[in-house]
Amino acid sequence: MAWLSNISTNLAEFIELGGGVLWAIMAVLLLMWTFILERMWYFKMVHPRRMRQVISAWDARVDTNSWHARQIRQAMISEVSNDMGRNILLVKTLIALCPLLGLLGTVTGMLNVFDIMAITGTGNARAMASGVSKATVPTMAGMVAALSGVYFGTRFEYWHKTETHKLGDLMQRH
Repeated sequence: MAWLSNISTNLAEFIELGGGVLWAIMAVLLLMWTFILERMWYFKMVHPRRMRQVISAWDARVDTNSWHARQIRQAMISEVSNDMGRNILLVKTLIALCPLLGLLGTVTGMLNVFDIMAITGTGNARAMASGVSKATVPTMAGMVAALSGVYFGTRFEYWHKTETHKLGDLMQRH
């Protein structure tokens, strides 16, 4: 349990070093990773079963050549594609939001520096140091949070496109 206390102490010190904007970055990061894990679970566990169901339903059809059958095929592909694309845009939006929150922390930290400079002048570097850390730590935290999700945002989009094409190729006329 000592390690848990250490983590909590280090986290509190990090939040104090970077200011209140870090709470917002942490909340966005937690939300982003929740959606990333949900999409990973979908693509690895749910999607393969869904593909098999749709392909077997298509193969069981007698008519696959008429205009009506082609429209049904397109609707089946669209439903699966919509399920695959769910929350990908949200993940990409949260990725874009993290650096912006870091920039907000930079602005608020620089305002602290300017306030200190207005009160004490430029000779007190120690007083300005806390404002500078509140300006730089949120920027770093926002960038690191965004980078942690970039790979998955790109990967999910790639899987969405390739799996949609793959489903279209597997649902042939017979």
